[in-house]
Amino acid sequence: MQQSALERVKSLVRNIPDFPVKGIQFKDLTTVLKDPQALATISDALAEMYRGRGITKVVGIESRGFIAGAILASRIGAGFVPIRKPGKLPADTIKKSYAKEYGVDTIEIHADAIVPGDVVLLHDDLLATGGTMLAAYELVKAMQPAKVYMNFICSLPALKGRDLFPQEVEVTSLFDFD
Repeated sequence: MQQSALERVKSLVRNIPDFPVKGIQFKDLTTVLKDPQALATISDALAEMYRGRGITKVVGIESRGFIAGAILASRIGAGFVPIRKPGKLPADTIKKSYAKEYGVDTIEIHADAIVPGDVVLLHDDLLATGGTMLAAYELVKAMQPAKVYMNFICSLPALKGRDLFPQEVEVTSLFDFD
């Protein structure tokens, strides 16, 4: 993947000050997703990064993780599994509560979504403080997959979200914001 294509994608991300609460500088990727060339760049880069790694399930985090996560799953021949807010999944679930930069939240996954031996890629649009992804990781890890990868479209390294995850988990993003 050409770096200039990813730089173009990065330049399309809109910064929204004080959203959803004062002091948060929200990175809005909807400006990227509405651009067909940028969406193709993200889809191609993610598929290139993970094709051939034996991934059986891509787990997308509600809600923006559903978009590129589902595209990626299709491109690499894996299934797609959503992690959602409470009450949104119709079958038996397991759940995890966690702290995030502006409050406490809970996420759920279907109890039968991951089976022992699956190779799982956890995907979300942005890594900030890492609380949501850590909760997702703990949910998935309890289901005994063979391996877990983590991926984000972009990350904010200054917030040190990557520091929350075990060393053995490969954590990648297509680009970072300083």
